[in-house]
Amino acid sequence: MWGSRSGHLPWTVVCYRSGFLRSKLMSDTDNLEIFLSPIRTCRLYKPKFGQSGRENSVSLEGFKTLYGADRFYAWIGLDSELMYAAHKAAGGMTSVYRQIGIGCERLFRKIILDTVGYESPIYAAWSYETTKNVIRNGKPKQEKRVLTLDGRLEFSKITTPSVAQALNDWVRRYCAKIDAEIPTNGVVFEVRQGYKSKDSKRQNADIENASSAWAKGYLPIFAIFSAQIDADNMNRYINSRA
Repeated sequence: MWGSRSGHLPWTVVCYRSGFLRSKLMSDTDNLEIFLSPIRTCRLYKPKFGQSGRENSVSLEGFKTLYGADRFYAWIGLDSELMYAAHKAAGGMTSVYRQIGIGCERLFRKIILDTVGYESPIYAAWSYETTKNVIRNGKPKQEKRVLTLDGRLEFSKITTPSVAQALNDWVRRYCAKIDAEIPTNGVVFEVRQGYKSKDSKRQNADIENASSAWAKGYLPIFAIFSAQIDADNMNRYINSRA
């Protein structure tokens, strides 16, 4: 867990295994299936080679036909099974990480639901509405959009007394540590399996989400299941102010 010496953090970066949300049902088959089901889709991954649409994924035979018909690629030997395997492995790894992230997100919400006793699952995630300046038909326009974060602990909706007390104590201690006011509504989470991306657009969106969370009475938390987070990313989140 990392914090700053003063000011609000746009994201408090936490490693999931250090958190207090520990589901008693973690070993249950249902919970395991929630995590594994999106990952299984990776077995079906096939590269597209510029063919748009999921239905246009290219098989090995299709690849041989596609590249074999290209005189230049065929001449330099790119129509080989090894080239297809390389494309499938590279794209498949991206798909694996993406699907692991989806599994982590779904499992995290399930743990919240198992733990806090919400009357409705709608409280397990958090959405807010914002506006974006766009150009339509050559004219500036403001469009509304709804952004959603992956998890939420809503103070007033938690019906499990022990969880409510543990959460209140933790939030109070942590806000004192980072010199921040205690949020009025609860805690919201952005869940990732890891975070190595250098995408500045993605980072800016995270910081914008955090600013909105603070403004709406929530402590923003970045929950990462693994220990894999880029140091530059972490420092940017810590040093930025929401």
